[in-house]
Amino acid sequence: MNDKNEITFMQTRMIRLAAEEWHLSIDEVVGIFRKMNVFDYIEKSYGIFHCEGDEAVLEEIREFLERKGIDIYAGVS
Repeated sequence: MNDKNEITFMQTRMIRLAAEEWHLSIDEVVGIFRKMNVFDYIEKSYGIFHCEGDEAVLEEIREFLERKGIDIYAGVS
């Protein structure tokens, strides 16, 4: 698998994992990822991310969103 395919595969895994972890729909996660440039972040950080587990990558994404003022847990009870 080439790097582009691996990056796409990781982005897809992160969408699914975020939806489960954050109690959001796939569409909501995709909307957040697009609006906040998370797909680009994953692509640019892939060199590091591919060495980490999915949970660690999702935590990095959550922190990235938090730095941009997005609290994905706001309103989640």
